[in-house]
Amino acid sequence: MFKRACVIGSGSFGTALSQVLASNFERVTMWGRDAALAEALNTRHENSNYLPGVPLSERIRATLSLEEALSGAELVVVATPSHATREVMGRAAPHLPHHVPLLTVAKGIENDTLLTMTEVLESALPEAFRPWVAILSGPSFARELAQRMPTVVTVASHWDQVALLCQQMLQTDTFRPYTSPDVVGVQLGGALKNVIAIAAGMSDGLGFGHNARAAIITRGLAEMTRMAMRMGANPLTLSGLSGLGDLVLTCTGELSRNRRVGFELGRGRPLPDILAEMKQVAEGVKTARSVQDLSRKTGVEMPICHQVYCIAYEGRSPKAAVVELMRRTPKPENL
Repeated sequence: MFKRACVIGSGSFGTALSQVLASNFERVTMWGRDAALAEALNTRHENSNYLPGVPLSERIRATLSLEEALSGAELVVVATPSHATREVMGRAAPHLPHHVPLLTVAKGIENDTLLTMTEVLESALPEAFRPWVAILSGPSFARELAQRMPTVVTVASHWDQVALLCQQMLQTDTFRPYTSPDVVGVQLGGALKNVIAIAAGMSDGLGFGHNARAAIITRGLAEMTRMAMRMGANPLTLSGLSGLGDLVLTCTGELSRNRRVGFELGRGRPLPDILAEMKQVAEGVKTARSVQDLSRKTGVEMPICHQVYCIAYEGRSPKAAVVELMRRTPKPENL
């Protein structure tokens, strides 16, 4: 049994992973900005904002103080949305414990810089922390995780010992992490699949059938793999948990926020109205912009992601996007 873990971020996934860690740590301290939410977590042992109805372990405590949350931590989980990671970790830096894993679980690519989440941490923190950075990704809806349903993920780090330590700290009867050295591939799989999931949701919202969804998943995986390989990833990673596994879950699961955004877009609703109704972040919306820029920068063709970008940021209709995708110049499948 380990003593203390810190989870920075009190959203759905940070809460769910705190529930996992409570099986292996005597105390899990969650940091967040919402005083009312922290009070509810500490008194009712429930995150009523993001995981209502899911009872949480009494080993989980919430605080508004980064210094308090990080004090004595043997593991630090960074569970902030991708767009907030740099700012929050800059504030956390003076209080971070040394020589402990820094495990990010955000699935995104930073706008403008086009950095992955481990790269954001490495650029935002002093050099001494960089060897301890790791990434967790894979098919893992927060509610099922918090309810202790069987879940399998991947933890990747450039330093094998960090990945192995995270694996030891995280594994329970219902949560199984594998390890990988492919930090790039694990992150790009987790980020890019959110954009493809928006496309899959749009297909469903337009009333298309299983044929169209299967095509989006398969050709979406091809796009993800092309980009990941261009960035130096192992293509086998994209066939694993953090690639195909997470892609299938996010494109088909009813709990998928990104699929829900796409579904409402397919029904003709404006994106601002959809996002205004959501308590949780749909990472694929911001990532679509990053992927568009990354595609231009690298020259990697990503037609599905491009259409999602055009719909989200340029006002293209989903029906027009489908026609453009279907009427593209014919070519062999594996090019």
